[in-house]
Amino acid sequence: MYELAKFGFNEQDKGIYRQGLTEVDMQARRWLLAKFTALGMQAHLDGVGNVCGRYVPSKPRNVAEQPAVLIGSHLDSVPAGGMFDGTLGVIAGLEVVRVIQEQNIPINRPIEIIGTSEEEGRFGGMLGAQALTGNLTLEWLESAQDPSGERLKDALEACGFDLQQALHAKRDPKTIRAFLELHIEQGPVLELERQAVGVVDGISGVFKWLIKFVGKADHAGTAPMHMRSDAFMGVADFAHELSRIIDEDGSEYTRLTIGRVELKPGFAHTIPGEAHFTLVGRDMDHAVMKAVADACNKVLSSIARKHNLKFAYEQLSWLEPRHFSDDLVSHVLRNAKAANLDFIKMPSGAGHDCQFFADLVPTALIFVKSVGGISHAPDEWSHWDDIEQGANLLAQTAIELCLEAD
Repeated sequence: MYELAKFGFNEQDKGIYRQGLTEVDMQARRWLLAKFTALGMQAHLDGVGNVCGRYVPSKPRNVAEQPAVLIGSHLDSVPAGGMFDGTLGVIAGLEVVRVIQEQNIPINRPIEIIGTSEEEGRFGGMLGAQALTGNLTLEWLESAQDPSGERLKDALEACGFDLQQALHAKRDPKTIRAFLELHIEQGPVLELERQAVGVVDGISGVFKWLIKFVGKADHAGTAPMHMRSDAFMGVADFAHELSRIIDEDGSEYTRLTIGRVELKPGFAHTIPGEAHFTLVGRDMDHAVMKAVADACNKVLSSIARKHNLKFAYEQLSWLEPRHFSDDLVSHVLRNAKAANLDFIKMPSGAGHDCQFFADLVPTALIFVKSVGGISHAPDEWSHWDDIEQGANLLAQTAIELCLEAD
């Protein structure tokens, strides 16, 4: 972990700057390739930069023909990120292979470790997992760009890839027995529940809107309060309604967040004539997501009438909830109980690589407690004894799947 954390480490703020498809990101990927090769694994970079390492024992002879157990997570970071997000799952996968080799465990199917590419959404998706599961289109690859305006197409080419290679990175689901991911929780639930490990049964669906209130800019000193069409007042009123919307139409898993607000013209002595803001909603149930979205639309329309504003929104994305394989989740739960781990069953409010595999192959996600619930920050931390519990649970489950008879 510490060796990998050196790639992109910033001494000033102690954060890691290893955004996807940058030179430092590629340096980390070449480092991982070398680690795979040192363990005698078949190693390669696919067409989007996923680092793939495959271990196939020499006996029995038909092992290579069996569907593989995949363990994967991502190598890239957000700007000023922490050392555990994503990389924990990759390094833990390496440890699983090392244990299999050192203990000479007679596995009956291959095991593959994948360090996925560009999971943090620099270009608006989870590139590596989307490529592996066939969720890329040429149109998106050609049009996607990061906030600075750099195109995904150009970033791929700068790293030595092209769009046709990206489209051909898809794996045949028939070659995969299961996909397993170990990840830090990135939230406070496990710490609040005093548990080390979470066995995740699904990932929340997410919708993202860009909302506009349009009123009338005016002088802040001369326009009477009752005569204003203040776009910001619409935002403030809507923010106040979020808790009520969740209480009436949501569930215990519903989250609503206004993450960015832009006021125009944005001058201290001018009443805001326009407000552009984002709304992100999450829940584990499609029907609840739809009810919450409809409620938000209704409330926004009402607020617009109240403040004499025009209202419009654009739905930027809608990702359905993903529920993991009951059989595999039950398998992980049995192993956690048998090992007397401190664990709970829980959903994930954040997206992860594994969500793209859930509809194609048996999939499971294991969380490790985050201290203070902190992630995407330099002080992100998980205690090593908690990591040991999560890694052992991952190893036990992966090895049992690899020991299955063909």
